[in-house]
Amino acid sequence: MDITQLLAFVMQNNASDLHLSANNPPIVRVYGTLKRLKAEPLTNEDIRGMLYSIMTDDQRAEYEKNLELDFAISFGEKARFRVNSFTNRNGSAAVFRTIPSVVPTMEELDLPPIMRRFAELEKGIILVTGPTGSGKSTTLASMINHINETMPKHILTVEDPVEFFHTSKKALINHRELGTDTHSFSRALKSALREDPDVILVGEMRDHETISLALTAAETGHLVFGTLHSNSASKTIDRIIDVFPTGDKEMIRAMLSSSLQGVVAQTLLKRKGGEGRVAAFEVLVGTNAVRNLIRENQIPQMYSMIQTGSRYGMITMEDSIESLLDQGIVDEEEARAALMKATDEEGGDRDAGMATAAKGGGAHKKGPSANEPQESINADEGYSF
Repeated sequence: MDITQLLAFVMQNNASDLHLSANNPPIVRVYGTLKRLKAEPLTNEDIRGMLYSIMTDDQRAEYEKNLELDFAISFGEKARFRVNSFTNRNGSAAVFRTIPSVVPTMEELDLPPIMRRFAELEKGIILVTGPTGSGKSTTLASMINHINETMPKHILTVEDPVEFFHTSKKALINHRELGTDTHSFSRALKSALREDPDVILVGEMRDHETISLALTAAETGHLVFGTLHSNSASKTIDRIIDVFPTGDKEMIRAMLSSSLQGVVAQTLLKRKGGEGRVAAFEVLVGTNAVRNLIRENQIPQMYSMIQTGSRYGMITMEDSIESLLDQGIVDEEEARAALMKATDEEGGDRDAGMATAAKGGGAHKKGPSANEPQESINADEGYSF
């Protein structure tokens, strides 16, 4: 067994992730569920050999020094993989995340219509948030692809590592990868302001310096896209402000209120029948009322603003999940679990509005039946390899 065989198997079975860990067989994640392959457990030497076969000499040296490494590899012309190699108590380990070679369109992803308008803005900051594996990178890639195909703009991306590769079409796209093309997000963003970009994609807004530079870029006439690991629009605003020391919070609230165009929080749900996943979205649009709430530090009122802002394109996570249930895209059990999770995460203002739906109240239309899942994908005992 070698790594190319495993990666081919991942692609053939529509897996999103491949896990390699010593004393375990290879494990894949398909439509959100982990499945063990019917293979012998891997040893530390097996995994290290696989990793070293796809690393450069410099990457091997960095992995040996730091005991972990992020990088990306291409699998022919069909796909790329984002790789995190790390070390655990049993030795080497790794997780491979599949990155499709073809960027899906916004229509294929069924993104809310407001997302197209976000992509066509001239300036400001758009934040796409959600837990790891919720499809943030795919959503952003589809928005960048829309700009690339329709507008003559200079798009600059700073990522760790570069995931979706875009070929310049109507736009000019420059990809910069952390560690290979730049030493840090903050240095790349400082440099970006002198590189005549129209659109800047920040792969992850990790620290106050990166966030401050991204907000400055948005204030100075650029359209900035960024990601954060937060589960709702209001938590995203809190997360950004909380990164800064107390003395800077008022300034950051002012910067954010003037430049925020939208926040999109998303999560993935299993499709009815178990084959495939679909995204549910919460969308906050930077209206004057929303900007005023940020400026005055009235973040708890943000959810009510989303509830009453449908005419601006806003939608709550609960309404998005209910819509998927009404259309028959997800089943009641999946919708109820997602609603309960959102309730637990937020609490407060959201509890009353969600209690009935989360407990299964209300009648829902039954949509068309999904195709039966393939036995090989959903078999409990795992995969043959």
